[in-house]
Amino acid sequence: MKKRGLLLSFIMLVGFSMILAACGGKAQLALVTGGTGGTYYPLGGELANIINDNADAEVTSQSSNASADNMKDIANGDADLAFTQTDIASYAVEGKLMFDGTAVTNAQAIGTLYPETIQIVTLKDSGITSVEDLRGKTVSVGAPGSGTYANAEQILEIHGMTMDDINAQNLAFDESTDGLQDGNIDAAFITAGTPTGAVEGLAALKDVSIVSIAQDKIDALIAKYPYYAQNTIPAGTYKLEAEVATVAVSAMLVVSSELDEDLVYEMTKAIFENTDKISHAKGAFISAENAVIGVGIDFHPGAAKYFKEKGLLN
Repeated sequence: MKKRGLLLSFIMLVGFSMILAACGGKAQLALVTGGTGGTYYPLGGELANIINDNADAEVTSQSSNASADNMKDIANGDADLAFTQTDIASYAVEGKLMFDGTAVTNAQAIGTLYPETIQIVTLKDSGITSVEDLRGKTVSVGAPGSGTYANAEQILEIHGMTMDDINAQNLAFDESTDGLQDGNIDAAFITAGTPTGAVEGLAALKDVSIVSIAQDKIDALIAKYPYYAQNTIPAGTYKLEAEVATVAVSAMLVVSSELDEDLVYEMTKAIFENTDKISHAKGAFISAENAVIGVGIDFHPGAAKYFKEKGLLN
């Protein structure tokens, strides 16, 4: 019996050693992304794989409610890395809007990634051709406190409207496109990189239209909220016959300030020196040069070290 017990202990010890060897002693990190119908989720999976292959970390990519909730996950220690919008990151660090009184003090930037286009999606036969046409309509504006909700609120404001002027519905991207397909809603605000998976799925079944924003309204929006930039959805996207004028914020990757400087340096280098391995369409926008533009919050020292080595930060 004693020999059998020793043998069992030995087997368990060997098994445990094999598990440790498999993990390689790597830091186990959680990356929160967004809903499965958006851009954050598939792109997050690709970035996690790149980090896992090129840095001393094992990153697990997880779906989430995106920008605002992701910043809260960083604050609460429920995530180590997160996708968010540049505007939401600024609100979080400054304790404004949906973060009023609860500033996120432990979030720092790795860098910006690509434009997050504000898409006002409807069907071609809806009769909605302008933002003003949304008045009195049933419109998905994203979850309260989300980046999409803030974008919708600000765009309505520039057009002299509030949430009270529409029948606002708080739906995720997939729910929004399902609602458009079923006729339960008239339009949906979707803030995501184009093409967005959920909208592509809808366009495969229905004739989609994206509502343009007039140039004077774009100028007014940027003047009041400088984190917006003019953006164009190219013709052919979602089978559109002509390009659509709109605005965008930027998607960015943030990290907990509590992570080790050398580890964040490794992860930053892994991402921006392996962009050729990103198959998602938004990979074309991701570069070290673009990553330092429009960040709006402090860089993590590890990320700053990498960009300084590249001559991109003073």
